[in-house]
Amino acid sequence: MNELLIIDDDAVFATVLARALARRGVASRHVESPAAALQSLDPAPARILLDLNLAGDSGLALLPKLKARSPMARIVVLTGFASIATAVEAVKLGATQYLAKPADADAILAAFGQQEPDPALPVAAQPMSVKRLTWEHVQRVLAEHDGNVSATARALNMHRRTLQRMLAKKPVAR
Repeated sequence: MNELLIIDDDAVFATVLARALARRGVASRHVESPAAALQSLDPAPARILLDLNLAGDSGLALLPKLKARSPMARIVVLTGFASIATAVEAVKLGATQYLAKPADADAILAAFGQQEPDPALPVAAQPMSVKRLTWEHVQRVLAEHDGNVSATARALNMHRRTLQRMLAKKPVAR
């Protein structure tokens, strides 16, 4: 089956994406929660688009379950809060590709179509800012502590509330 399963808690985004995919001849269905996602794997879709943040639940926690139940499916992780740490972890857990929102239907389909790594990707002309490097480091340490804010704050030697304020903000631009 050539269907695409969209796992995203943002119903508006999923509806718009499903329409754009339909215009390109791609059938899709949408679920909003990890439980609904696991129930919708019969029949197993060929492609799965997985949001990283599912109303507070982690898409990374769902990723191994999806791979176990549907090992041949190509999974693309999509997130509004991209970081190097989560991208690396997603690929380690079996994701085919990792995309930052906003991503259009063409970019998503291209991510599913990519079979091999692309060494011809251009290298960023400007290095990351110190603020962005700090954001990436905090995200990596947070991932190492399984999302535990208190343990992460202790590891970073900072106050928990300060870390919570940092995490509540949008990611710093590159």
